[in-house]
Amino acid sequence: MRVTVQEAPFDYGQEAESFANGRHDMGAIVTFAGIVRDVAGGLDVMEIEHYPGMTEKALEKIAAEAVERWSLGDALIIHRYGRMGAGEKIMMVATAARHRKDAFEAAEYLMDYLKSRAPFWKKEHTAQDAGWVAARDEDEAALDRW
Repeated sequence: MRVTVQEAPFDYGQEAESFANGRHDMGAIVTFAGIVRDVAGGLDVMEIEHYPGMTEKALEKIAAEAVERWSLGDALIIHRYGRMGAGEKIMMVATAARHRKDAFEAAEYLMDYLKSRAPFWKKEHTAQDAGWVAARDEDEAALDRW
């Protein structure tokens, strides 16, 4: 299991290949990349803040829960912070399991957690203003199924 919180961009293809290599005992690998979305064509920059140390511990805890709950062979979370433009990769989740259902469900669980509960704060900067991104009810509701 690996959890990385970093400012630098990451190579999604390289990370996915590295995660999948040598998995002879796993029948499924699921990967997902989150990308900074240009809301209404006006986003200049997405800025993400976090508390070093606290954030990693929270992500490690949720990843360990996913590994246990779905009997994963491995899990990966990469999440960036700092300033990013539209189209840049903001995060990645990968799961490895003996069966695809476990790999998919665990990946969705991690993504739902990252979207709604992970200790990151997002601020959208446009030409007109800047504002913090508020929690969305549908993101919170997604966690109810778990």
